[in-house]
Amino acid sequence: MQLRILPSAFGDLERGKDFYAQHGPELGDYFVDALIADIDSLALYAGIHMKIWGFHRMLARRFPYAIYYQVDHDICIIWRVLDCRQRPSRMRRALSSK
Repeated sequence: MQLRILPSAFGDLERGKDFYAQHGPELGDYFVDALIADIDSLALYAGIHMKIWGFHRMLARRFPYAIYYQVDHDICIIWRVLDCRQRPSRMRRALSSK
C-alpha cells in the first residue's frame, strides 16, 4: 500500500518535534523517528484500526500521539498526527478542518 502524508500531518510532526526538543536535545529527533516508523507500518496494517470521526486512528507506540488516516483504494492518506493529551473537541475540530 502506498502512503501519502498531507502537509497538515507534517505540521503536526514539526510542532511535536519542537515541543520534545525543549525537553532534551535529541528527544525531538527521536520523536520524529518514532512517529515516522509508526506511519511506515501503515503500509502493511492500514485499515485495521478503529474508526473515530470518519478516520482510522492508530495510537503511536512510544508517545501519546494518534495518527489519523483514511484508506482510499490502495493509498493510505495520513491526515493528522495529534497529541492525545488535548481535549477531544479540539482534536475533532482539527480533523474537521480538512
